Amino acid sequence: MSVARMPQVLDRRLALDLAQVAERCAVAAARLRGRGDEEAADLAATRTCHREMNEIPLSATVVIGEGLEGESDLLFAGETLGSGGMEVDLAVDALEGSTLCAKNMEGSITVIAIAERGSLLKVPAAYMEKLAIGPGYPEGIVSLSQSPQDNVRALAEAKGVPPADITALILDRPRHAPLIEAVRKTGAAVKLITDGDVAGIIHTTNPQESGVDIYLGAGGAAEGVLAAAALRCIGGQMQGRLVLDTEKKREHAKALGIRDFAKTYSLEEMVRGDCLVAATGVTDGALLKGVRFGREMIETDTIVLRAATGTVRRIATEHRDFRKFKLEA
Repeated sequence: MSVARMPQVLDRRLALDLAQVAERCAVAAARLRGRGDEEAADLAATRTCHREMNEIPLSATVVIGEGLEGESDLLFAGETLGSGGMEVDLAVDALEGSTLCAKNMEGSITVIAIAERGSLLKVPAAYMEKLAIGPGYPEGIVSLSQSPQDNVRALAEAKGVPPADITALILDRPRHAPLIEAVRKTGAAVKLITDGDVAGIIHTTNPQESGVDIYLGAGGAAEGVLAAAALRCIGGQMQGRLVLDTEKKREHAKALGIRDFAKTYSLEEMVRGDCLVAATGVTDGALLKGVRFGREMIETDTIVLRAATGTVRRIATEHRDFRKFKLEA
């Protein structure tokens, strides 16, 4: 099923601004690829994002960022960035897959989303059970209320193939052992990833190239909202359910206005209205190429997504003016 388009609230010119921020974050992180220091790479990207977002003509309130005020000095929930202008929600993962970057493994990216003010779901620092498929299927054929086996079989039937032709993408975590076993019992294949479930969920939108039909499993709630923003632009179906398994997480959820701890959120409940998403590759991956450093130029690979029009732009850029990256910083 394709996403129903909504009024164009966000200025399309902001898409290029977001792309430039994502590119500069990715370059900052890529300078530390393979150094084994996750914290340093994440901090470099975060500082760059904070600096560059303050140059954009927006008043962007951080909804998804580096944590609560007091837990982080930069990109904390509630912080307002930008040089002034339209009020928007901001969700950012300046370096998704910091472990991947530190080990120079495939799949680390920078991802940034803005949306109409008050339209992004505020979530605590917790896991979220996630289920996602791409566009072109009847609404509601998969659901977190169904077993993984039933979801795989329903998707296979809708696609007109046997379950053996379905591939599920799942984070490789001990907690997912029962899930992996359940999916494989249907005859479906499982593709495991070590990190990077935002890109993983985006892969469901293009199974012909990615080989991924469905995303299943629990990962970060913040990444769930970012992934939902991407699907809001491209199309597809997604559900999320918070895993609030400690009193601290439940108290944080209450503070954010969440009362039903068992609620299953639809895609439209996680991201309402118009949004823009930009993502740039840090290391090579199936979704994006990583940053390339050369003597005369730096090359970046970026996608920009727009919900109002369903536009997906791929931007391969050659940067010859290194000063904008502030590499000396």
